[in-house]
Amino acid sequence: MSDLFLILTVIGDDRPGLVGELSATISAHQGNWLESSMSHLAGKFAGIVEVAVPEDRANALKTALAALAGLNVTAAESSAPKSAVAGRRLKLSLVGHDRIGIVREVSQVLARHAVNVEDLSTRTASAPMSAEIMFHADIDLLASPDLDARALTAELERISNDLMVDINLDEKIA
Repeated sequence: MSDLFLILTVIGDDRPGLVGELSATISAHQGNWLESSMSHLAGKFAGIVEVAVPEDRANALKTALAALAGLNVTAAESSAPKSAVAGRRLKLSLVGHDRIGIVREVSQVLARHAVNVEDLSTRTASAPMSAEIMFHADIDLLASPDLDARALTAELERISNDLMVDINLDEKIA
């Protein structure tokens, strides 16, 4: 029997032991934890997990996950994991005074250049000297091999002036 691939989204009030309960439930149903991204956000635990589970165990796993106390778990079926996608890997970092619309503006530029956001991590923090709230973003990107990097950089520089943020775009070395 083949494996079924599930993408789990998990959210609940943060407390010690949540990952342990989640992983024990997955293992108890012969599920294999493949990839995940998890965070503590505003007192909540939030995560995404890719799991491979034998097809005949998938429904029992979904039922057991739904019964976990204090966690809301949803499962979506996925196709088998794909091998690494070819293209240019880029890293974008941004820092500036926090304001509404920064992520929207940057993501619209990336979409116009057909650049895919693979990982986005943001945070706010007080500036060291002024205590003003600063917005920080680290973004892993995937672009086609023929991306016009100069045009992308020029457009990002233009919006960085409008948004009053510093944006750095670099090619990632694999």
